[in-house]
Amino acid sequence: MNYTEGNPITLQGVQTQEVARTFISKVFLWMSGALILTAITSFLIAANFDTFAPYLFNVVEGGVKPSFLYWIAIFAPFILVLVMSAAVNRLSLSVLSLIYILYSLLMGVSFSFIFLAYDLGTIGITFAVTAGTFSVMAVMGFTTKTDLTKFGSILLMALFGIIIAMVVNLFMNSGPLDFIISILGVLIFTGLTAYDVQKLKRYSTQIGEFNNTAGKMALMGALTLYLDFVNLFLFLLRIFGRKN
Repeated sequence: MNYTEGNPITLQGVQTQEVARTFISKVFLWMSGALILTAITSFLIAANFDTFAPYLFNVVEGGVKPSFLYWIAIFAPFILVLVMSAAVNRLSLSVLSLIYILYSLLMGVSFSFIFLAYDLGTIGITFAVTAGTFSVMAVMGFTTKTDLTKFGSILLMALFGIIIAMVVNLFMNSGPLDFIISILGVLIFTGLTAYDVQKLKRYSTQIGEFNNTAGKMALMGALTLYLDFVNLFLFLLRIFGRKN
């Protein structure tokens, strides 16, 4: 048995720390992989939009209208998130992984329209700011000793609030309200990043071994952080983006 500053370090404690590090590394590996897959897919579709456009839009008298495949690409990601969340205990890790990869690809299809609406420089700068903000808040959530549980509950309630406000603004089409929603969205997802990372860290310390269940929880944790990053990026883009 080894001692550091008078505190015994047991083999079990070392194994627990190793499992926790494995869990957290898996979370960020899955999240980073999904972001890369989404970015590559969206860029390739936008760069070759003339090739993909006939599959996404139908030419009709007086213009074009979205095709059935377009609506699948837009709404399928939401359905896949619901499926993963509701059936995480029933699905195997391999099936859950395939759904997660499919989700990342479909999000890339949806995000391809961003390259058509905003210039590449603005997207790059916004992505860099998002990555920097996300990284800082992730480190803060991982290292802080403050319990963020109460803050997380408040942020989740605020999130429901801005979702309602966004629906209302679809009818009002108010520029000032849209700007306020975007500012609040940035603040909410900045805070949620720290909260979610702390929650995942706390879970990682409770894992006895990195088994199939822990693998699925790492994947779901990655999905949570992926959504935090993507939504933070979208709200920042709404604020700073310059439309073509």
